[in-house]
Order: sequence, then C-alpha cells, then structure tokens
Amino acid sequence: MNVKDKTIVITGGGSGVGRELVLNLLTKGARVITVDINESALLETIKFAGEKADKLSVHVLNITDRDAVELFSQKVIARYGEIDGLINNAGIIQPFVKVNDLDYTTIDKVMNVDFYGTLYMTKAFLPHFLKRSEANIVNISSMGGLFPVPGESIYGAAKAGVKLFTEGLHSELRNTNVHVTLICPGGIETDIKFNSGAEKNRKDENEIKKAVIKPVKPAKAAQIIIESMEKNKFRVLLGKDIKALNFIFKLSPRLAENLINKQMKSHVPE
Repeated sequence: MNVKDKTIVITGGGSGVGRELVLNLLTKGARVITVDINESALLETIKFAGEKADKLSVHVLNITDRDAVELFSQKVIARYGEIDGLINNAGIIQPFVKVNDLDYTTIDKVMNVDFYGTLYMTKAFLPHFLKRSEANIVNISSMGGLFPVPGESIYGAAKAGVKLFTEGLHSELRNTNVHVTLICPGGIETDIKFNSGAEKNRKDENEIKKAVIKPVKPAKAAQIIIESMEKNKFRVLLGKDIKALNFIFKLSPRLAENLINKQMKSHVPE
C-alpha cells in the first residue's frame, strides 16, 4: 500500500519511533492521526511537523481503556470517513527487576499497555478495515518477545503475546484485503527506558558510542517500518543486533541465553 494520500493511525506518536513515524508519513503525503497518553509530547510532535501539521490530528488516549479506544475509533471513522492503516507502536518496558521482586501493579501496567493496548486498537479498527479495498495493520513486538531477557520477563511475555497475536491475525486475514505486518526491533536509540521508569537517567551518548552493535536511530527505524508496511511484509527483524541474535539462537538457544545474561548482568540486581 502506497501511503500517499492515505489516512494512518499511530499509537505512541508523542516521542521516539512513534514521532518519527508521524513525521515520515507526513513527508510521504499521508494524513496522520496519532494518539499518546502524554498531551505535552503530542504538542511537541505538532511543532516538529511544522508546515505539514495541517495533515496531522493528535489525540490524548489511554489505549488500555477499552471503552475509550472503541469511542475513539468511532469518532475518527465518522470524521474522516476512511482509515487505511494502523501502526500499534506504543509500548513501555518494566524496571530491570526479576519476576520474584516485581509488583503486580507494574506487571498489570506493562501487560495492559503492550499487549492489551495493541489488541484493543486492532479490534476497534478491524471491522472498518475489512470493508476497505485495502488496509494495513502493523504491530511492533520486540527482541524481548523473541528471546529470554532476565529482568524483562513480563515485558518479554507481553511482546511475545504481540508477536503470536500478530502472526495469528496474519493467518486469519490472509485471504482478505487487510495486510498484517509484524516488526521485531532490536535496540533503538530512544528514551523508552527513561520514559517507562526503568532507568532514572536518560541514555548517555558515550554509552551508545561504546556499543559493539550500535542501536538503530528512531528515524531509520521509522523508515524501515513504513517501507515494510508499503511492501506488505509479514515479519521484519529490525536491527543488526536482533538479526545476529536470531542467527545464534537458531544454532544454540543456550549460547544465546548465556550471551544475553552476560549483557544484562549490570542491569539486573542479584
């Protein structure tokens, strides 16, 4: 699906990859409707859109509130008439804490935002998409949803749920006009750890420079995601790190687990 002149809904458009998705789509000539729970972040996205902001509509929305999501979908469909695509980008991670020490409030929040938020948005728009001549759903999983990451087990479980949900949805819709794309990113140079409360300080630039495999910049990640949507790709591994780890995991799951544990040792308290 060529995104030019199409209307696309994006979750988490107030920062990081979500904001870059908004800006990239606007540059390509799409109309963008984006939601975020952070109103001030949405206003910043409008500023970044500049002269293209006339094709951008922003809405404060808690995607974990099923009734609010349903009402939102009804309102935007009524207003714009036709919605062509949905990118479920919004997500948070958990603090780097083992399951035994993780409180249920945090567990519920991570599962609700990462899995149920994706499910609610998809369910809300799917009936409309099935009536369109063509539509796209893009769901963002994670490296943590493919491989075991100590201290991020609940986040990983939520993103693994997104992965299997998306793959199942792809299978269910294979003979319809609705295309489904699964994106599995590795490390991306965003403030997700800080914004989610997993770390007290934003990522140090020197730490990024020292990394053996550099994280993908948000703008590049957004470009790959949108190109994947336009090409109706099924499953995309985004980043050199996740591709390398995927290769190692196929050879030896135990070796991959050992490498991940070694990498995470400084983050997860014993």
